[in-house]
Formats: sequence, structure tokens, C-alpha cells
Amino acid sequence: MSEIVIEVEHLYKSYADTMAVQDLSFRVTAQQCHAFLGPNGAGKTTAMKVLYGKAKPDDHPETRINVLGYDPRLQELKIKTLSGVVPQEDNLDLELNVQQNLQIFSKFYNLSRAHAQRQIDYLLEFMELTEKRKSQVRELSGGMKRRLIIARSLLNNPSLLIMDEPTTGLDPQVRQLIWDKLRELMRGGVTILLSTHYMEEAYQIADVLTIMDKGRKIMEGAPRELLESQVEGHVLEVTDLEYSDQFESAMDGSPFRKEQSSQRAIYYAADGSALEQAAGHIPRESFIMRKSNLEDLFLRATGRHLNEGQ
Repeated sequence: MSEIVIEVEHLYKSYADTMAVQDLSFRVTAQQCHAFLGPNGAGKTTAMKVLYGKAKPDDHPETRINVLGYDPRLQELKIKTLSGVVPQEDNLDLELNVQQNLQIFSKFYNLSRAHAQRQIDYLLEFMELTEKRKSQVRELSGGMKRRLIIARSLLNNPSLLIMDEPTTGLDPQVRQLIWDKLRELMRGGVTILLSTHYMEEAYQIADVLTIMDKGRKIMEGAPRELLESQVEGHVLEVTDLEYSDQFESAMDGSPFRKEQSSQRAIYYAADGSALEQAAGHIPRESFIMRKSNLEDLFLRATGRHLNEGQ
């Protein structure tokens, strides 16, 4: 049986009159990537902060929290010693260079100077920052800053890495580089819990996905299994609503499911050939045909688009 690294039962967290997390339960298995997927305000960041002690959960009789064998409400320092945290914000010291940022942080773990330097050298190479060792942090690109924060989170050789929106705002090449590094860490035995609102990120690297919305868990499972069980495999978006009725008539009784917004009509079907044949009756520039994705899964579960209003 696989080791459980994080186990949370009935977590509640409120701020004043706002319920940020409501009755959240989940488990994270060792050496896997478990991802929270949801829009801003879904409760992802709040739940993570509870796990490493930065936020205190509501006092609820059913709440149980176990992280690496410890309760963050009582043993926050133990968890911080064994885990690494990549916060959403870039909280580096801009007045120091890359190496100095890591040296300062290594002191929190009581690493000897020699041990710290060996670890810093290794992590700079691992995150492809060796040539930037002496560069001022303020001179780094956004992608380099994120890579430095990830390097910093690994100084203590953590068995658990908690990452809040690790690739937000980064270009696709840098995002892919970070995904590759996360896969390498997992192969080395590290367990990863990350939050994201990028459906591709969740699909590419998560072994288990917890979809959240408005503080609640909507569904959970392996990304591909969730898609296959919840959403038809083929999608056609009519981007010019003038042609939606014409398209539906051309479906000629073939089964489909429809989601509509003010800007487009989205048709789902198990039979992609039926969608393709019906699309031949409307102008090519009026539709997009594609495979289903996690955006469609979120829409099916909540009635809203993943990044609606963002």
C-alpha cells in the first residue's frame, strides 16, 4: 500500500464572513504530483497555507490534518523542516544576488557553510541558474525568479514540495522547463502538491487532480480518467452564433450535448465524425473542432469556465 504523505479531513477556513475553504478532504500519496485545479478564489492557496502553518483552520470538531506525520496546528516547525514551499508571490531579496539569496535561506536549516555551498552549487545547476550566480535578483526575468524560488525550496532536501501557482505568468518554454524539473524531482522520491489554474499544467504533470470551486472540492481523480468518464471526447465550438441553429439541424438526430455562452455554442459528442460532418454545413471560419480538455470538465462540473472573469 502506498504511503500517505498528506491526509486532510473536513477542513474549514473562513475569513470574517467569507468561507474560503469548506469541508475539504483529500489525500496525497508519496512520490506523486497532486494538483488543486480551480479559478482564483477557489480556496487553493488558503488550503495550502493551512498545511504548512501559515494559516490556522477554523476550529471544527471533525477536522483532521496530517502532513508528514505531524499536525500543522501543533507542529508547524517540524513540517517546515521536512518540506519545501514555493509561494505564489516572488518574495526574494532584491538587494542580494542569486547565490546570496540561497545562502541567507540556508541558515534557517542550520546547514554548515560547506554543506550549504555544495547544495547551492547543485541546485543552481539543477535549475539552470549557474551562470546567474552573481546576478542581482532585480535583474532576473520572471522565469528565472521562479526557478530561484524553487531552488530555495529545495535547500533542505525536502520529501514534500508544496507549490502555489508555480508557473503563473511564465512563457510556455519556461513553464515546460519547470514541468520537466518537477518530473525529475518526483523520480527522485519527492512528493508534490501544487495549485494551478492552468488546465494544461494539471493535465501534464498531475497524477491526481482535485478540482475546486468556491472553497469546495467538486471532483477528484486521475485527470485522464476524469475526462473519459465525465466529458464526451469530441468538441466543436461554434464561434459565430448566427450559425448554431444551422449546425444543430445538420446533426440530423445524432446525439450531442450543448453548452452556450453569450459568445459561443459548444457541442460535445462521443462521435467526432458526426460533428465533423455537420460542420461541413457552416462556414469554416465559424467553428473550431478539438478534443475535450479539463476546461470542458470544469464547465461540466460547475456551469462556468475555468478562468471566467479573470
